[in-house]
Amino acid sequence: MTKIVISGTGVYTPPNTITNDELVDSYNDYCNKFNAANADAIDRGEMTAKQHSSTAFIEKASGVKQRYMMNKSGATNPDVMATELSDLAGSDLSDPSVSSQMAVAAAKKAMDKAGVTPDEIDLLIFSSSIWERFVPSIAVEIQRDLGTKGYAFDMAMGCSSATFGMSTAMDSMLSGMANKALVITCEYITPAMNYTDRDSHFIFGDACVAMVLEREAESKAPVQFRIKTRELFTELSYNIAAMFGSRVLMEPHKIMDEDQRFMQNGRTVFKELLPLVIGMVQKHLDSNNYSVADMRRMWLHQANVNMNTFAVKKLTGTDQDQDTAPIILDEYANTAGAGCMIAFDKYHQDFKEGELGLICSFGASYSIGCMIVERV
Repeated sequence: MTKIVISGTGVYTPPNTITNDELVDSYNDYCNKFNAANADAIDRGEMTAKQHSSTAFIEKASGVKQRYMMNKSGATNPDVMATELSDLAGSDLSDPSVSSQMAVAAAKKAMDKAGVTPDEIDLLIFSSSIWERFVPSIAVEIQRDLGTKGYAFDMAMGCSSATFGMSTAMDSMLSGMANKALVITCEYITPAMNYTDRDSHFIFGDACVAMVLEREAESKAPVQFRIKTRELFTELSYNIAAMFGSRVLMEPHKIMDEDQRFMQNGRTVFKELLPLVIGMVQKHLDSNNYSVADMRRMWLHQANVNMNTFAVKKLTGTDQDQDTAPIILDEYANTAGAGCMIAFDKYHQDFKEGELGLICSFGASYSIGCMIVERV
């Protein structure tokens, strides 16, 4: 039977760091201005005063200490409170998109590790939760900019975009439609943030991760992880959402409404999604005759440290640590679909031949993607 391996991964990290202190300062300045401008309505009970935030609140709620952004100037300006164009953004619509430039940088790292050249790649999948545009395809733009062959397409599955993208690539490879695949999860996601919302303005950061998939028999990469099993799951939920889409073009007066940007009901997500994740992981292990103890490491979705510590405790009976289930969200924040594979990229070099690990994404839509991988 044909065996598929992850033969290379690469991460693009944006140049701008923004700390919790910076976000809190701008948010609290915004609150002061909002409350002063609307003091009479607040006094009459017609509006609710904006509550200040704090670095302690953010770290306790999420575990996030900083994040990377393609441009941080707008998010730290209390008179703007929105992401502004990256320095990479061209003045003409035909100039390379910011997403493509992020993707090319991550892809080159992944291909270098895999020891493959762009003309060996005959399938490129751009699988991300947020797209910079709809048409023309960003994947096809990346194909042009990298010089890959074959075909390319865009897809999305929220916070499980990387795992769903890799599974889709595997299907094409196993069917004979493709030979070597490049899956890119580019989360240029901060433009979707609502920086005036105390409960969510700190959650996301920008980043991009790329994965090369090959047939094991053909790969010459020094480090390979065989994808032994995979399972995907979805169940509709609006508790994590960003409603911007073609409809707002028909209702342009709503383009700045809060529901067009990222929003979530965090407590509900915790209560509803985590039991699904824990149940699916345990079922997946059981059905493939593995136990949690067989897993050297778990690379989990990087949304919230409290979710990850809870999941690890339920699955293993022990506390989370960087060896068992590494955390990268303290540095990167939530990078949506990219998080679990950024964690994989940074924490897999110590694996020995035959050791097993579990990649698990979960989040928006709801979606869960689970893969057991083995160091070749």
